[in-house]
Amino acid sequence: MNDRPNVLWIMADQLRFDYLSCYGHPHLHTPHIDALAQRGVRFTNAYVQSPVCGPSRMSAYTGRYVRSHGSTWNGMPLRVGEPTLGDHLRDAGARAVLVGKTHMIADKEGMAWLGIDPASEIGVRRSECGFEPFERDDGLHPDSPRQNWSAYDDYLVSHGYQSDNPWEDFANSGLDDDGEQLSAWLLENSRLAANVPEKHSETAYMTDRAMAFMEDAAADGRPWMCHLSYIKPHWPYIVPAPYHDMYDERHIIDPVRSDAERQTEHPLMAAYLDARVCKSFSRDHVRKHVIPAYMGLIKQLDDNLGRLFAWMDEKGFSDNTIIAVCSDHGDYMGDHWMGDKDFYHEMAVKVPMIIADPRKDADATRGLVSDDLIEMIDLAPTFMNALGCEPKPHIIEGRDLTPILHGTEGFARGYVISEHDYHWSEMARTLDVPQEDAHTTMIFDGRWKYIRCEGFDPILFDLETDPQELIDLGTSQDIAHIETRKRMEAALLKWATQHHTRITATPAVLAGQKTAAKAGILIGFWDAEEYEATTGIAFADLKPQGPR
Repeated sequence: MNDRPNVLWIMADQLRFDYLSCYGHPHLHTPHIDALAQRGVRFTNAYVQSPVCGPSRMSAYTGRYVRSHGSTWNGMPLRVGEPTLGDHLRDAGARAVLVGKTHMIADKEGMAWLGIDPASEIGVRRSECGFEPFERDDGLHPDSPRQNWSAYDDYLVSHGYQSDNPWEDFANSGLDDDGEQLSAWLLENSRLAANVPEKHSETAYMTDRAMAFMEDAAADGRPWMCHLSYIKPHWPYIVPAPYHDMYDERHIIDPVRSDAERQTEHPLMAAYLDARVCKSFSRDHVRKHVIPAYMGLIKQLDDNLGRLFAWMDEKGFSDNTIIAVCSDHGDYMGDHWMGDKDFYHEMAVKVPMIIADPRKDADATRGLVSDDLIEMIDLAPTFMNALGCEPKPHIIEGRDLTPILHGTEGFARGYVISEHDYHWSEMARTLDVPQEDAHTTMIFDGRWKYIRCEGFDPILFDLETDPQELIDLGTSQDIAHIETRKRMEAALLKWATQHHTRITATPAVLAGQKTAAKAGILIGFWDAEEYEATTGIAFADLKPQGPR
């Protein structure tokens, strides 16, 4: 057993925090995730750095804000020189391994410019967010330009599921009563059972691959962090039997929305509500059709995690493995008349986060529910600490959660930040917003959620008096609301003007910096007496340097 713990970092794509029973869902019971929460800390105020897959994940994998790493949208390459969690862990002699999805797009132009062969060891790491890819699968194949044929496709074919696109034809399609194959890309088919047995589904397959990695890691002997990144419950919304009909309309919670929201005068919000996916999920029959499938996918995920955790117990991995469960963002499911994600209401930007640390130092916090403001970028320094990596505050912008996990002092945060680049969207086209202005930023201090919308009025919610975020106070003339907006805008400006890209400013570089005079550069001294009084160095001992 390693002296350092291993880390199993589980991420479920598009998993809402409130669709787990430990977070209060009244019908969807997730006993295995709940049990993990009892073994560790459950965070109730964890926020992602963007409500979209790609930039959210790039923040998680770098420990840095979106404005810092620059990958602002799905398909935006992470620049070749951006340090990642995998890079930091390798420096400490630990493996950083991927099993599942990253949504990473490689900076091919940057690698070509630097002469890096994409097939080389360095090139592969630059193409995989710094991870060692045990198995990568972004869940779009093979018709998507972002991913070609995958190992999962090979797996399906090996079990008799033969087609040009087994991922879609079997894992993400269903059969009607007449045996006709129907695609789950169409929401009307969400209630069908997926055209594949549960044991061969994406969720079960990736669980098996995580077990295979851990068996491999045991033989290797090095400490490791495994990022087990599930594709589901992200769309296409379809789940194998028996999960496809476990839930129905009786289990659907009423949507969080108001008529006033539909009558908004805010141009950007009006454009959101007029977007196709929002108009679709604002219809009750769509919600009633999709949400039972979404719930079934989460139930299936929980059952597979139960299978994984039991296997880890049996094999002895649990005693020395920190387990973290989270999501990269949520899903509106018709709340606020919206669908998918892409904005900042709680169901989109707040995520579940549970961390169970098996070390004795964490015994005092087992079952703790923490209301601290947490950001997804906090996971990187937490894992670095656990695996023996030195802190790198000149690079990492997240904050180590170990003080909370171990019940000690040292963690504090006044607000969380999230960003979204919507230049690709229907909203930008509807409003004719240029790329450089199609940007929103959220700052939330635990009560007030302020959203800066470039070119438009801000949006403001008071979650103390309006926890469902139904009343926009962004243009309210109430003195208290005016003052709050000023305060939040000032906090956002302070955050934006901090150093975000000074990643070469290591402690050694900073310690080596001297004043110009002490470096031998004489600027503005009248005479030797003034120089000696200022620097404490005898002028006769100085050998002036040339111009800089």
